[in-house]
Amino acid sequence: MAQRVRLLLNPALLVSSTKPWQIAFKVEGKVQGVFFRSFTAEKATDLKLTGFVQNQSDGTVAGEAQGEPSKIKELVQHLNKGPSQAEVNKVEQHEVDPKQDETGFKGG
Repeated sequence: MAQRVRLLLNPALLVSSTKPWQIAFKVEGKVQGVFFRSFTAEKATDLKLTGFVQNQSDGTVAGEAQGEPSKIKELVQHLNKGPSQAEVNKVEQHEVDPKQDETGFKGG
């Protein structure tokens, strides 16, 4: 059975703030050929996040997302589930420097 990794975000980062927070993420498992990129782009757009998602040559899906910390946390929860056809084994994420003037979410 696949092992799921639960990621907890630092609660201090979830305090209401106007400063955007950006993460880089990588999702492992059965995540290519199951609409994972479009699922991620749709969820990110609904959450008003910016960034991108793309398939990687090693079979994973990776990307970055920027926005309110609470919305980033919600996206990570979606990444851990994925679309119904996906089988998520692991989600890795870490904070990266926010990008200036980033607009939209690309990669669906």
